[in-house]
Amino acid sequence: MVGIEDDKKKARAVAKARRSEAFARLGAAAGDALARHGLGFLGVRPGAVVSGFSAIGEEINPLALMMRLAGEGHPLALPAMQGKGLPLVFRAWTPGDDMASAVWGIAEPLASRLVVRPDVVLVPLLAFDASGHRLGYGGGFYDRTLEQLRLLGPVLTVGIAYDEQRLDAVPHLDYDQPLDWVLTPSGPLACSRC
Repeated sequence: MVGIEDDKKKARAVAKARRSEAFARLGAAAGDALARHGLGFLGVRPGAVVSGFSAIGEEINPLALMMRLAGEGHPLALPAMQGKGLPLVFRAWTPGDDMASAVWGIAEPLASRLVVRPDVVLVPLLAFDASGHRLGYGGGFYDRTLEQLRLLGPVLTVGIAYDEQRLDAVPHLDYDQPLDWVLTPSGPLACSRC
């Protein structure tokens, strides 16, 4: 396990550098490209609840995509932290809602907003591979959350990334939750399970 954690640390450094270069080159245009693609490739029913995320730092901002989804009749949600070592909860969100500032300055819906179970979860990441393995920041929030959601029923997961964040292989452990799809500015990629 120590070897995998070292591999993850090295992969994070590479991924952050690649993401930084892509962010500098593409900026807001990357989020606009995601919105042009939409989520039609998933084949989800009208009215399916989609959870996005509040972008921080050099992450692609999924706001334009979320605005498109709201216009298509999808109820939206955003994740909220419950505490260290706990899964995220998803609270109903509408563009323009008042927000709370959480850990790392992440904007979250107010605690008074309804908790919902999403049908689709847009997932931030540092790196991904063709098998759907994803590298996050190391806190395990999304791994715990996706495991819990999958125990409750079907949920589709879509990593949101720059094309440059793709690695040949992402180091992973048994508890790391794979993605179903990754959406990049150049389009959706179906993840295959090896």
